Amino acid sequence: MPWVLLLLAGLSEIVWAFGLKYSEGFTNPLWSAVTIFFILVSFLLFAKAMKTIPVGTAYAVFTGIGAAGTVIISMMLLNESGGFLKIFFLSLLIGGIIGLKMTMGENEQEKEI
Repeated sequence: MPWVLLLLAGLSEIVWAFGLKYSEGFTNPLWSAVTIFFILVSFLLFAKAMKTIPVGTAYAVFTGIGAAGTVIISMMLLNESGGFLKIFFLSLLIGGIIGLKMTMGENEQEKEI
């Protein structure tokens, strides 16, 4: 369950990252409200996940999901450039996130149960 919370926290981070852009410096009331709501949701979920996931791993995964997701959605929906190097480094980031999950020590995994 903590990993699901962490995933949802990362996805919420993607929403508020876009909200920051569309809030236009918090001058657009609707997008400002969406941004603030998802900031609160993401940090609440993140805090709950850190009760059992080590802080270093949790933070790296949380920010990695947010960063990778924001880049991917920007390329798909906002026509931001991709290019080989961008995709290569994005793949490294995603691989690092997966690697952090896979390399958690047995003691850390036991805490989740």
